[in-house]
Amino acid sequence: MDLRRAHVAPVSLWAAGFGVFVMDVRECEVPSTSALGRELVGNADFHDSWRAPLVHPDLAMVDLFFALFGHTPLWMKLLLISRNWAARRFGLEAPSVAEIMKPEVRSSYRVGDKVGPWPIFFMDDNELVAGRDNKHMDFRLSVLKVRDGSAADVVVSTVCTVHNVFGKIYLFCIVPFHRHGVQSLMSRAVAAKRL
Repeated sequence: MDLRRAHVAPVSLWAAGFGVFVMDVRECEVPSTSALGRELVGNADFHDSWRAPLVHPDLAMVDLFFALFGHTPLWMKLLLISRNWAARRFGLEAPSVAEIMKPEVRSSYRVGDKVGPWPIFFMDDNELVAGRDNKHMDFRLSVLKVRDGSAADVVVSTVCTVHNVFGKIYLFCIVPFHRHGVQSLMSRAVAAKRL
C-alpha cells in the first residue's frame, strides 16, 4: 500500500454535532507554495492535504490553527491521550494530557514555541508549520492560506517520514484515523464558520 499517494476528490462528511452535510473539504496536493517544500514532500513516507474555503482570510495564522485544532471533540481527545500514553511507554516524546485537553493559547508565538501540543518550525503571515521529531517518525503539519483571485482557502497538509519498522507499523495503523480526524475537524470548522 503506497501511503504517499494523495487523491484529489471532494469529500462529503457528516459534520458531527451540527446536523449538516459539508461538501467543502476537498483532498488536494500539497501546495507548491508551502514551506514544507517539494523535497520533503517527495521523500515522505506519507503526505496528504485537505482544502476548505476561508471566509475569514484576515485571521492570523495562530488563530486559524486554533479555529481548526482548538475545537477537538472529546472522543478524539481521548484517543490522542491513549495513543500518547502508549507512545511514552515506548520512550517516545508525546504531548501531555493537559496539552491535549486544554491547549494553552498565548498572546504571541514564534518559531520554537508550542502551538497546541506541537513545536512551531515555521511561521509567516500565510503559513504555520508545526510538528515533532521522534525516534520512530518525524511529522510536519502545515496550515496554509491560499488565494485564487478574490477567493481564499485554507490547506492543511501533513507530511510524515519514518525512521524504522516501528514507525512504519505506527503510520500504517494511524493513517485511517488521521485522515478521518483532519477531515472531521475541518468540516466542523467550516460548519461553525470559524474559518
